Amino acid sequence: MEYNLDATGEKLGRLATKIAILLMGKNKPDFTKNQVVDVKVNVSNASKLDIAKKKMKQKEYQRYSGFPGGRKVENMEKVIADKGYTEVLRKAVYGMLPGNKLRPLIMKNLIINE
Repeated sequence: MEYNLDATGEKLGRLATKIAILLMGKNKPDFTKNQVVDVKVNVSNASKLDIAKKKMKQKEYQRYSGFPGGRKVENMEKVIADKGYTEVLRKAVYGMLPGNKLRPLIMKNLIINE
């Protein structure tokens, strides 16, 4: 099954929850949490998301290299400038999926176009 979503004028979090529910298969009556559903989600116009200017400056993404002093923090504005809106949407959906071995397999079914 394939879903086509248009991100024009949508809020980031609202769209990410819709995508996460579709990817997990929670909208189907035969939902099982230990299997990957055969569903593809195509998101178009990711660059036309409705993101507030305040959130662009305040929302921070952090990663850690494992070494002392290796914590890197970037705000949303920087991430969008470097990698585009697709990365912001991908991170939002990634955080809404269950943190188990299936998460990377589920994320392969997400296709985002700017």
